[in-house]
Amino acid sequence: MKILLLGSGGREHALAWQIARSEQTEQLFIAPGNPGMESLGTVLPHMGVNDFEDIKRFVIEEQIELLVVGPEEPLVKGLVDFLHDSSELRHLPIVGPNASGAQLEGSKDWSKAFMQRYNIPTARYATFTADTRADAHSFLASLRPPYVLKADGLAAGKGVIIVPTLSEAQTELDEMLDGRFASVGAKVLIEEFLSGIECSVFVATDGHDYRILPVAKDYKRIGDGDTGPNTGGMGAVSPVPFADETFMSKVEERIVRPTLSGLRREHIDYRGFIFVGLMNVGGEPYVIEYNCRMGDPETEVVMLRIQSDFVELLHRMAIGWLGDYQLHTDPRVAATVILVSKGYPGNYPKGLPITLPSEGTDTILFHAGTKYTEDGRLVTNGGRVLAVTSYGSTREAALRRSYTVASQILFEGKNYRHDIGHDLENI
Repeated sequence: MKILLLGSGGREHALAWQIARSEQTEQLFIAPGNPGMESLGTVLPHMGVNDFEDIKRFVIEEQIELLVVGPEEPLVKGLVDFLHDSSELRHLPIVGPNASGAQLEGSKDWSKAFMQRYNIPTARYATFTADTRADAHSFLASLRPPYVLKADGLAAGKGVIIVPTLSEAQTELDEMLDGRFASVGAKVLIEEFLSGIECSVFVATDGHDYRILPVAKDYKRIGDGDTGPNTGGMGAVSPVPFADETFMSKVEERIVRPTLSGLRREHIDYRGFIFVGLMNVGGEPYVIEYNCRMGDPETEVVMLRIQSDFVELLHRMAIGWLGDYQLHTDPRVAATVILVSKGYPGNYPKGLPITLPSEGTDTILFHAGTKYTEDGRLVTNGGRVLAVTSYGSTREAALRRSYTVASQILFEGKNYRHDIGHDLENI
């Protein structure tokens, strides 16, 4: 099968790693890709994920048989609709929802209203605009601290703000309503804070049937002890000890099935991944958010734990025939530690030389923000640079391997958290 994978980050490197392992993969193209993916397929560095016309042309010319969309932006912008509107590509199998389905992530207001319509447990909320600023401040004052504010649209992982005091929340609210996030923040959601511990559930669906992939937990804040600003993710582990059979049966009954049933009732033919960000509140699952794709850095651990043919899963999702697919998972623990540039998630330098150690059989380096210079040197090219991912018989063993390799990778200003997974030790 000839496959085109869109994306360039650690998530897409992990997806490419699994796709390349399948006997069903005849040829893998990755656009735009990154240096770490070059051993897995043909990297197309000049094709962007939002270059719809270029993607269409390439799919037709190369007779691509399966398109896998990694990031959310092209899905929200309607890539699937664009391609399927073409008579030549009407039946192209695509892993990723159309624009209607991508609203689950593209509009937090739409997704929260969707949860309310189908009685899916989530935090109490209200949505406001600049015209309803006074009402927004009144609603904010009715809540207990800490305070949660969310920009309605895509904000590259930076549109969620949690602050401890009402005065801080009022200042943040005004700045958001005054255009801090431009058009994606024209609507601001104010949400009741849920106290608990988070986990990430990934649902692979063909629109009717589904499979729940290995559950993961990620770590968003930049500093040890969950301190500092939110990032795109500083690490992840899988499995998650509290996501046991009892908890997951509640997730499936109260969240996964109603979500898929609701999408069908909305006449949305959803073929792709649904990320469900959950909060475990005293053993009860609540939805924090949906994403219309796999998460990052959770994908870097989830992919290590899938043993069955991943391309078969992808193809069945895309053609609407998940049917009797048997998902087999690796019993080992997977843990990833993200190495980031100095200054991230604020301003950070690029182009710093990277020195890598040799990879062992139990550790994989997924590239997130790297590139080659004209003279062939590997350098940093993003805030999140590398995901050091390891297997282990226990969580401690997997993390020990990842931290050992993380210490051996060298680039100026390298930063990473030292406490990934520590909060799970007594669960």
